[in-house]
Amino acid sequence: MSKKILVMPGDGIGPEIVAEARKVLDFLAAERGLDVVIDEAPIGGAGHDAAGHPLPEATLEKARAADALLLGAVGGPRYEKLERHLRPERGLLGIRAELELFANLRPAILYPQLAGASTLRAEVVAGLDVMIVRELTGGIYFGQPRGIETLADGQRKGFNTLVYTEAEIERIGRSAFETAAKRGGRLCSVDKANVLEVSELWREVMERLAPEYPDVELSHMYVDNAAMQLVRDPRQFDVIVTTNLFGDILSDAAAMLTGSIGMLPSASLNASGQGMYEPIHGSAPDIAGQGKANPLATVLSVAMMLRYSLSQSAMADAIEAAVGQVLDRGLRTPDIAAEGEATVGTAAMGDAVVEALAASD
Repeated sequence: MSKKILVMPGDGIGPEIVAEARKVLDFLAAERGLDVVIDEAPIGGAGHDAAGHPLPEATLEKARAADALLLGAVGGPRYEKLERHLRPERGLLGIRAELELFANLRPAILYPQLAGASTLRAEVVAGLDVMIVRELTGGIYFGQPRGIETLADGQRKGFNTLVYTEAEIERIGRSAFETAAKRGGRLCSVDKANVLEVSELWREVMERLAPEYPDVELSHMYVDNAAMQLVRDPRQFDVIVTTNLFGDILSDAAAMLTGSIGMLPSASLNASGQGMYEPIHGSAPDIAGQGKANPLATVLSVAMMLRYSLSQSAMADAIEAAVGQVLDRGLRTPDIAAEGEATVGTAAMGDAVVEALAASD
């Protein structure tokens, strides 16, 4: 039976980078027997433009019926004055919540061809391969109550609630332990248990789960130390599991160790294996429409989709190998190019990946 993929290009550079990922999917469907049906729907600012809401009901219906979703990016300056519930980011948060995409997998892998692009010394980052498992549907981004209110003296007060249940912590913990068991067998749980009661509970649940995974070594680290250690000695980490807010911050820090945030994909999974796949960078409205955006993170997101939701690991391996071959050829978009190095555009980079796939017979 054909698998259903919903493509949501979104805003900014989203349509450009998703177009290159579609080239890869179309090639695999035409030449490698990938049995998929691909549909498309608006989300974010594009959703608001099309239907007056960042997550139109029609998009949500298609998303629920899909086996996997491919997202470009959401957001842009022209939407910043909308009411909060209508801003593009609310569409992204909404679809994560509606599909219960609680486990966000964010790999930070340094391609050896790009060691010179990292802001850290090559000997510090060479061989970097870290997986950050971020809880995605709880924590301070979703906790209630939240809002801005006016006090009796006329001052305004903003407030958000950080909350996790044991069940929410346990399910992300199990995902992280299982991920670590398939990798190097080391799991670092990042929290702030010296200050936050929520983190105390987080740590207790992780410790309770540990005996069920005897092949995984569990350690704990406060988030401020983890941020420092990512910069000081990133190769000490194998898998990191943490909360929504901490994961948001640490995964972007880890991304820059690799030379460019434009190289890194992500997967957001629910308990049934349905997933949404997206590059971790933003919509980059400053370069939208200029053909400068790096599509490789989106292409690599397709590889994650094939591996985690479509059970096509061989095709995923082929995409990752093709990206490596393209980098071996010296092709670079502006974000990964050294000073004075020649660059190619978005479409040319996508075409090169397809060419490498075609040559892999």
